[in-house]
Amino acid sequence: MKVTIDGQEIDVEPGTTILQAARLIGGESVPPAMCYYSKLKGSGGKCRCCLVEVSKGSEADPRPMPKLMASCVTGVMDGMEVKSISSPRVTEARKSVTEFLLMNHPLDCPVCDQAGECDLQNLSYNHGKELTRFHEEKRTFEPEDLGNNIQLHMNRCILCYRCVYTAEQLTDGRVHGVVGRGDHAQISTCVSAAIENEYSGNMIDVCPVGALTDKTFRFKSRVWFNKPFTAHRNCDKCCGKTTLWMFGNEIQRVTARKDEYHEVEEFICNECRFDHKDVKDWVIEGPRKFEKFSVINQNNYTRKLEPVQIHTEKQILKGREQDRKKISMVDVPVIDNTPKS
Repeated sequence: MKVTIDGQEIDVEPGTTILQAARLIGGESVPPAMCYYSKLKGSGGKCRCCLVEVSKGSEADPRPMPKLMASCVTGVMDGMEVKSISSPRVTEARKSVTEFLLMNHPLDCPVCDQAGECDLQNLSYNHGKELTRFHEEKRTFEPEDLGNNIQLHMNRCILCYRCVYTAEQLTDGRVHGVVGRGDHAQISTCVSAAIENEYSGNMIDVCPVGALTDKTFRFKSRVWFNKPFTAHRNCDKCCGKTTLWMFGNEIQRVTARKDEYHEVEEFICNECRFDHKDVKDWVIEGPRKFEKFSVINQNNYTRKLEPVQIHTEKQILKGREQDRKKISMVDVPVIDNTPKS
């Protein structure tokens, strides 16, 4: 069946959602998504970030849908026409949703480990408003340890349910979930039970904000000071395919590999994520590609940056020489395992 999104037509299989069709097209027409996750069944329909305008229902019924629709849970119909970035209604609705998500979210990006790779930061940059109308006191929670390697900052949580679905679908016994209703709802464990299953670390990867943090990486470094490398190891628990975040020749954290929509390609076990921080444990395949406008791209391997001339002390502008060598990684050889044609 055919569907048109922002004037671009594409053929899709029956059962495809508008969001999935938009991702097949790519570009700016792809709606943002904070709760939908293609690898998790039942996700989507909660954050309302992916609202679109359906200007034509189908060939059989060309009437437009009166309300904006959540593209992640709305299936396409043959002949459907959709407006995403081209609709003023959609743009204004996304601004309102962003304002709602930021209502209780703290402005602690400078100290948040998710800064630089946060989906909410990207959403705020593209659809945020300069001023806030919320003058009431934000709700606050104390940080909570969910086991030995994960810390929960409920202040930052937007209740996307991704971590709940991850625990439900990857593990045998889920011990955490959403407790309470309305503005009292929060993520918590059942009677302070620790999350100890072998795949619990994946909850950190699926979290779109900095609510779930890796305690082994916590406050160690900023993401733009690290270089991501694709690596793998022989693991009898998972695929062993990961991304190593390196500062010089030191592995500061290990994450699963993610696609262009920041979704995990294959989930990894806790042993690969937390226990193997030695370069000798991994076969490094080479530098990982990242988005053109990513904050990580500011430390690109190849791009030449013209320095700005400011008359002050050298160390204030560029930092210590040993740290700059670690960031640029001039002493670390790159192993190119790309098959030769």
